Parts: sequence; structure tokens; C-alpha cells
Amino acid sequence: MTASPRPLVWITRAEPGASATAERVRTLGALPLVAPLLEVRALETPLPDLSEFAALAFTSANGVRALAGRTPARGLPVFAVGAATARTAREAGFRQVLSADGDVAALAQGMAARARDLRGPILHPTTTEPAGDLAADLAAHGLVIQAVPLYETVPAQVPKALLARALEAQAVLLHSPKAARRLAVLLRGRGAPDMAALCLSRAVGRPLARARLGPRLYAPMPMESALLNLIARLPAEAGPVAAASPVAP
Repeated sequence: MTASPRPLVWITRAEPGASATAERVRTLGALPLVAPLLEVRALETPLPDLSEFAALAFTSANGVRALAGRTPARGLPVFAVGAATARTAREAGFRQVLSADGDVAALAQGMAARARDLRGPILHPTTTEPAGDLAADLAAHGLVIQAVPLYETVPAQVPKALLARALEAQAVLLHSPKAARRLAVLLRGRGAPDMAALCLSRAVGRPLARARLGPRLYAPMPMESALLNLIARLPAEAGPVAAASPVAP
């Protein structure tokens, strides 16, 4: 009996997260194609004195990397939005790490539940365009947070040959509204009607409302594990599948 072809899945997130996602996609039996639509750029924002803060709040693994690259300090407790961000914090050397396993609202709730232990402001290393308003969510609980933009994500240039290959994928993984907006721009005038859009949340998929794409599938929780589980829901007959040629990485 001939085995079914493995689906080709386009990974759009910025590196180094894209390569990590590629490994997870491969373990699920699909073929990952890494063609980031965004890239991360560090900013030279002055870093405040960490001794003035009671904890750190991270809403992305990129925030962890940005701070870890600027200071050797690892003593503050860390609140992380999800498992991937928490794992990155531990790998960076932070010892006290708690994961909200959700979105920014879940992170705020988890921090509010421990408000009595937080005797001072919280530092939030973040991007220039954060996905949520953590400060507003925490203000209702009397917690003070200082956001410091340490990086930005900007559109990445995808080589024409790689983009053409990516548009033949059976599915595209989208982790952020910004990546979805970039995809919508690239699809203008061409479309990819056989390619399913697998989105981390409905908010992530919103910029694709008018894009000429296949079905939109949404993760039931804003976690990458839930997003990757959508690969199993791809209909076997929908769209092109991967050829036997090598796919990077």
C-alpha cells in the first residue's frame, strides 16, 4: 500500500523560532518549508536598572532573547506568556519561571494572582508593536509595569523562487497578525486558493479576510502546540502536496 504524500507546510515566523517550529512540524510527519515573512531587529533602547524591578514579564521568546543579550542578570522571577517563551527563558539561564500557557490576558491573570508577592514594578521587555496591552490588563489589579521596546519585527524579503515554492504548500502557519498582513500583501493579484491558513488565533487570521486562500483553521488556544495540531485536520485531497525533493531546513 502506497503511503500518503507528506503535506508541505510553509513556516512564516521569524528566525530563530522558524527553525524550531520546523523541527516540530517534521516530527508530526509533515515537510516544513522555512520562508520567514518577518525578521527580528534589535533596538538600542537604554536598559533600566534591573535592581529596581520585582519581576520580568515576557510575552514572546524574542523578548527573552533581546533582554538576555543585553545583560547577564538572571535573578529576577519571570512570568512568561506560554510554554515556548518559558522554555526560552530557562534556556537563557533564568531559574524562577512561571508560564501562563495562554495569551496576554492569561499572563495578566496569572500575575495578578501573585500580586502580593510582587513588591515593586515589573519590567516588560517587548517589541515596538506588542500584540496586547499588558499594562492595561495589570492596572486593574494595582500592578505597575514598565514596557521597554528592545526589538522590532520588520518585513523580510523572500527570494522569488522560494516564494513560488511556498505558495505551492498545502498549508501556511501564521503566528501573528503582522505575518498575516505581510502574507495578504504578497497574495495581492495572485492568491493561493488551495493553501489552508493555520492561524494561532482568530485575531491572527483577521488580516486575511479578503485574501484569496483556502480554508482558515484556528487554534483553540493561542499555543504553538495547538496550532501544529491543526496540521492533522488538513484534508488529504486539499491542495498540492510536497514532492520528494529536499525542503529547508
